[in-house]
Order: sequence, then structure tokens, then C-alpha cells
Amino acid sequence: QVQLVESGGGLVQPGGSLRLSCAASGFTFSNYHMSWYRQAPGKERELVATISNNGGSTDYADSVKGRFTISRDHAKNTVYLQMNSLKAEDTAVYYCKAVRIGLGAFYWGQGTQVTISS
Repeated sequence: QVQLVESGGGLVQPGGSLRLSCAASGFTFSNYHMSWYRQAPGKERELVATISNNGGSTDYADSVKGRFTISRDHAKNTVYLQMNSLKAEDTAVYYCKAVRIGLGAFYWGQGTQVTISS
């Protein structure tokens, strides 16, 4: 069955770094665009970063440009989010999403908590 399993979240001080991972299984990874979303308490889920199915294109929310980097490893069926210069406002549950190219079918992971606090 389809699984997206996020990991790498935790508690970090402001200015610190984290790398989130999302391990995919149960579908053809190279046929899916991959994205990271986040949802802070009391707020709507928002798109953070997207990478195309072949890794050739990326896009970021303005709030994370220059600080976050999305990447994917097709050998490991894993997408990453490297987060640097973290701020308190980056605190949220981070979710991985896979979207099938051309068909629109999608899957969500269960989320991983990221907390930025001193």
C-alpha cells in the first residue's frame, strides 16, 4: 500500500537547522511531484516547497526562500527538506505530499512536528 513516512522533526533553537525526510513506498516515485506543506496551530495548511517528478524544477514559498531546500533521491524513494536559519514562525507540523503527474491523484504523509524555540 501507499506510504509516505516523514521523519527528522524535533525541537531546535532559532537559527538552527533540521533536515526532514519523507520515505515513499507503494507507488512509482518518479511519476509524482513531491511537496512539503506545514500547518501551524490555528492556521491553514500551507505549501512550503515543491519539486518536480524528475527533480528538475523546484519552487518555494516566499517565507522560506533562501533558507529551505527541497531535494529528492530516486534511489531511496525519498524527498528531503533541508531547513536552515530556522525561526519561531517555522514551528508547525510538516507534511509530505505526493501528486501524480497528469492525473492529480495525491497522497499525504502523517506529519512530523517541528518546534523552534529557545
